[in-house]
Order: sequence, then structure tokens, then C-alpha cells
Amino acid sequence: MLAALSGFRRSAPAARLAAAASVSGIVAAGVLSGAGTAVAAGAPQTQGGATATINGLKTYGAAVIHEVGGDQRVEAGLFEMSVDGGGTLQTYCIDLHSPTQRDALYQETPWSSTSLGTDKNAGKIRWILQNSYPQVNNLAALARKAGTGNLTEQDAAAGTQVAIWRYSDGAKADAVDPQAEKLADYLQKSARDLAEPQASLTLDPPAVSGRSGTLLGPVTVHTNAAGVAVSPPADAATTGVRIVDKTGKTVTTAKDGSRLYFAVPKDSAYGTAQLTVQASTTVPVGRALASDSRSQPQILAGSSESTVSATAGATWAAEGAIPAVSARKNCAEGAVDIIAANRGDKPFRFELMGAEHTIPAGATRTVTVPLQEDQAYDFTVTGPNGFSQRFTGVLDCRIQGAITTRQAKNHNEPRPATVGGGTAVPDTNLAATGGSAVTPLIAGAAIGLVVIGGAVLVILRKREQPGD
Repeated sequence: MLAALSGFRRSAPAARLAAAASVSGIVAAGVLSGAGTAVAAGAPQTQGGATATINGLKTYGAAVIHEVGGDQRVEAGLFEMSVDGGGTLQTYCIDLHSPTQRDALYQETPWSSTSLGTDKNAGKIRWILQNSYPQVNNLAALARKAGTGNLTEQDAAAGTQVAIWRYSDGAKADAVDPQAEKLADYLQKSARDLAEPQASLTLDPPAVSGRSGTLLGPVTVHTNAAGVAVSPPADAATTGVRIVDKTGKTVTTAKDGSRLYFAVPKDSAYGTAQLTVQASTTVPVGRALASDSRSQPQILAGSSESTVSATAGATWAAEGAIPAVSARKNCAEGAVDIIAANRGDKPFRFELMGAEHTIPAGATRTVTVPLQEDQAYDFTVTGPNGFSQRFTGVLDCRIQGAITTRQAKNHNEPRPATVGGGTAVPDTNLAATGGSAVTPLIAGAAIGLVVIGGAVLVILRKREQPGD
């Protein structure tokens, strides 16, 4: 059963805004050097699994966060997301000081691409999710186990979120309602380490390459669905490329562990193709969801039957370098890893961030590109025969700093999402689930500009006086 959503956002510190400002120049440089002499870049690679739009808090109570800047009352509970293609997800947030952008697009992602990848308590957060609301929707039974007394859905959601924040953010958080606070204490003390859940659907690797006239792959299906539908390349009718098993038989369905291949005609000198797999399944509890719009990271608490999908690409040629390139966020290193394979008979050379890299024939290399936290990136790797692969995103690997405002209004409506991963102007009316302490800074800056402007006028007037 799905439980309503509620979650919490916190105010972004001034230091984060300053960092974002200093990063912008670096981001632009990364785009230029990463692109090199790229020809028409294809669509950016994405993670497989569920893609969903956040709708906001749906079931929530109140909590108080105690920090150096003072106490802040916030909304705490379950968020709801609408899955592309059909379905609904319920999530809790795992970075309470980051804002939530209204209508932000989220992608199911591995823990290693979020703050959970370096969080020793990530497994305990998953235990909390599996042993509380909405996974445990018998509130009377949950209340008896936790010794809380009567629990409402709002109490259960607030208590669960508070317990998660104590682990995900190390927050000194208390639920306002006594029953919700008792639940939070019970969950925190009872939590045990659990392993990261399996992805709902991914393809590994997401890119392959090889010679014309051969089977390119394998691409292995990883899913919790009973089966997946396999779609051939959109231009299969003209290119003759088929999706097959290792015997060369055309494949239209697959399951977990299935190995897929691209069968490329021998008379095709060079080219590229893409296969898509899709399924309907429930997304496993504990899966992370991240957004490239810098919207607050989430962790899955409940899922209806939802549409999930994944893609993989292939590149082929008759001779020369034949690259296959993919990327993944590496939060342990604060970087993006570019995985480049070369199945050709000549070295594959490309430039990235001002450095040249060479992949020998038949080899695979990982190029680690260090980035600053919250840095947007846009890399395009190019190669022979018009090969072009683009990678975009935002490195969001760490939870943000402590709350610095003394009090925020208890209002949890998300902010509008921005285009291209930019940061929207914060709004102090938003509580810890998406608020900010920036307006006073903006006002102060405005006053400073007025003062500077006045001083300039005084100087100019003095210069205009005769004899000066």
C-alpha cells in the first residue's frame, strides 16, 4: 500500500550560494573543454529505472531542528512523485537543508551517486523505511511495537522522517507531536544495517562497441520485474540492426540476467544504434532518487506498480578506433567517472577538461573528472566517424550545512524548478524542506549597492565642480 508523502526541506546556507557563484566559471570551462570539437551531440545518457516528477508533501507533521543558528520548526513527512509512463512513488528526504524544487524531475539512482554512497548509516535508513510507515500501514500494530500510543498517519510520517534525518544528516531533530517523537526514538534505536536494494531496471554496460558483421555486447539486464519488453533500434528497418541473444535469435522480451546483443550487418561500414527495455514493477524500498535541478535528494518509502525503463547504445565500424563511452557519478571521489572502451584496432583519443586521453585498441579505461560539490557538468566525448556522446548532470554528493536562520515559517510548498539545473532564487517562507535564509542577504546586498551608488554620485558631483 502507498502512504501519502511528506518531507522536509531546510534553508540553504549563505556559504552554499557563495560556492555556487564561484563554481559557475568552472562549470563553463568544463563545458568548453569537455566538448572539444564535438559534432552534433546525441541525447545525454541517463540512469535506468524510474523517472518521476515530485508533487510535494502529502502526509506530514511538524518537527523542530536544533542547531547553532537556533531552533527551526519545519514540516516533516512523505513526498509524492508521479512516475513517467504511470505510477506513484512515496519518498522521504535525505538532505534536510537542501531545497525542493517544485515539479523537479527525479531519476532512480544508485547510492554511490548520492550522499548515501559515503554514509555509514545508509543501511539503517533502509531498515527504518522497511519497518515504519507506509511499509507498515497497520498503525495500531506499529504503535504497539514502538510503545507510542495512538498514531495518526501524520504522526507516523513525521516520526519516520525525523528518525531518517538523525541518520542521513546527523540532525538534532525532534517531532513536535509526542507520539511521533516516541516513534522516532524507537526507529532510531532499533535500526540495523541493510544492504542497498536492487535497481528496478538497469542495463550493464550502457554502451558497447565492435566490428561490423559481429554481435556487439553482451548487455546484461538487471531488474526486479518478472519480465521486460525489448524494443529494437528506431531505425532498425533501414540499418538492419537486430537485438538478439547469443545464438543470434531475435529477442523481444527478457528477464533479470538476460544477455542482449546488437546484431550488425557486415555491409554496414559504421554507425550507432540504441535499444530500450521497459517494464512495469514496484520500485524497491530504499532506492535513491536524485534530480539534476539541485532539488532535495529523496529515498523511496513506497511504490505503486510503475513504469521503468533503461537504454543501451552500440557503436560499430569496419576498422580503426571503435569507442563505447559511458559515465557515472562517483561521490566517494567527488567526481564523475567516464568509462571509455575501445573495441577497434587503433587507439581511441579524446580530450576532456583540457587533458588528452588515449585508450589502446582492445582496452577499457576509466577517466575520473574531479568536480566541486553542486557543480553542473556538460561533457561531450567525440571520436571517429562522427561519434559523439554527451554527459550532463550536477554533482550532488554531500548534505548541506547547518541551519543559520533562527526561525522559519512552517510552510513546505516546493519552489519552482529551474531550467538547465540552475538554482532558483530562495524563498524564506519555505521551511526546512525547501526554505532558505537568503532573502536577508539579498536585501543587504541591495542596500550595499544603494550606498555604493550614492557614493559614486557624490564623487561625480565633486569632479564636476570648477577648480577641482
